[in-house]
Amino acid sequence: MHAWPASEVPALPGKGRDLRIHDTSTDGLVTLDPGPVARIYVCGITPYDATHLGHAATYNAFDLVQRVWLDTKRQVHYVQNVTDVDDPLLERAQRDGIDWVALAEKETALFREDMTALRMLPPRHYIGAVEAIPGIVPLVERLRDSGAAYELEGDIYFSVESDPDFGKVSGLDAAAMRLLSAERGGDPDRVGKKNPLDPMLWMAAREGEPSWDGGSLGRGRPGWHIECVAIALDHLGMGFDVQGGGSDLAFPHHEMGASHAQALTGEFPMAKAYVHAGMVALHGEKMSKSKGNLVFVSTLRRAGVDPAAIRLALLAHHYRADWEWTDQVLEDALARLDRWRAAVSRPDGPSAEALVEEIREALANDLDAPTALVAVDRWAALQQEQGGTDEGAPGVVTRAVDALLGVAL
Repeated sequence: MHAWPASEVPALPGKGRDLRIHDTSTDGLVTLDPGPVARIYVCGITPYDATHLGHAATYNAFDLVQRVWLDTKRQVHYVQNVTDVDDPLLERAQRDGIDWVALAEKETALFREDMTALRMLPPRHYIGAVEAIPGIVPLVERLRDSGAAYELEGDIYFSVESDPDFGKVSGLDAAAMRLLSAERGGDPDRVGKKNPLDPMLWMAAREGEPSWDGGSLGRGRPGWHIECVAIALDHLGMGFDVQGGGSDLAFPHHEMGASHAQALTGEFPMAKAYVHAGMVALHGEKMSKSKGNLVFVSTLRRAGVDPAAIRLALLAHHYRADWEWTDQVLEDALARLDRWRAAVSRPDGPSAEALVEEIREALANDLDAPTALVAVDRWAALQQEQGGTDEGAPGVVTRAVDALLGVAL
């Protein structure tokens, strides 16, 4: 599966700072010190609907991570999946009377268009669950053969008790885990499971649903968590730098994935930091496909909204914060974009060297984009009020805002 085209990232003078970021597993800030190649895995979409602003906010956060690393003169090995076979996709396809493969391809194509418009840097490897099945089957077989998984009526379940470090990603107790498991795709009440929290690794073929040859597992399709584990281990290996996604993935998805990988390899941890973005709400409730309270990136674009303004609207909120989308949020972003573009359109201006360092410092401090935006606001206001004599300043600001914030002026 192919990703989307990369926008050019301008090179800036000097060098950026190492990133300090909040790690869910320790509930504190950690300083990331990757090697020459920083490794990051971000969980992708289940393509049964268009990209909404909750998606966009999450991918914007991890786009900033990439930009901070690139500014430190590192390379970035970024991997993202597409869950192109799963219950929600199959249910939507049946509801709409469309082939599930066609639906997945259509929505994945629209996602690529949205990511391109928002100047999100693409992953080096963009892998669908279906194409990953040949690599998933042997992992499930290994877990089963080692005693870390077991069969129940043809389905294969992972035993969470096989990983002594289970629970260290989310830090939740068993009661909270059980509630969230029921809400987020698990089946804690299924009779016969060794532990209510045990997640499915391989679902035996169901009538009327797609299935694949699973070797000794029989025909079926993979569970949600093992999909990402197989892709991450194949392309990044254990101990990669950041596992990313929305805060609703901390449990069960990232918790289960970590345990799968740790049981397979005997190593800990799967990722050095588990980083989670906040949720975006509309009319007082988290944007959710199940609730239908969504604002789509493609709808805004079709209405003529500049993607740079959409990106500024996202950047105005700290990535870990839960916040609400309103008309005012967009109006503020459009006004800010106009001010910035007016400021850099002049032939000279106040020196921008200090501004570049302010943006770098803000982003290195747990991706504090709102503080970075305020710093650019100050420069733009000074340009408007007093001007300056530095002929290179507007160009420096334009390149810095593009390279570090992903906003094209």
